[in-house]
Amino acid sequence: MTLAVGNILEQNGVNVIYTRTNDIYESPAQKADEANAANADYFISIHRNSTPVPNSYSGVESLVYDSYGRAYEMAANINEQLNAIGMNNLGINERKNLVVLRRTSIPAVLLEIGYVNTDTDNVFFDQRFDDIANAIAQGILETIG
Repeated sequence: MTLAVGNILEQNGVNVIYTRTNDIYESPAQKADEANAANADYFISIHRNSTPVPNSYSGVESLVYDSYGRAYEMAANINEQLNAIGMNNLGINERKNLVVLRRTSIPAVLLEIGYVNTDTDNVFFDQRFDDIANAIAQGILETIG
């Protein structure tokens, strides 16, 4: 998903820097440090969510360090775009304990794009992959102007 979103952003003139492009683990601290060293304008971390009880939640949740500023604006724009294509908008939540949000010196958003243990989210993710990528990119583009 990250590569698909990055491709759309690049096609729209955005310089995209990835913390990784393959399935090799990097700690959240490493990712935050890389973003800071790259002198990037924004940091976006894309994930799938999970819950202890399967099929109990569905939708997109965005996490930010605090509930104001450019990160919050970007999270709201992304959530609105995803909601417009049919994802349940679970809102934006402050998470001061997450390293990638706390240690970045730039506006940072952690996206939870559906639940890996919710059947309807998995079907939606697979069937609407391109729509999801476009919605995330559009929310980012709205924010950066």
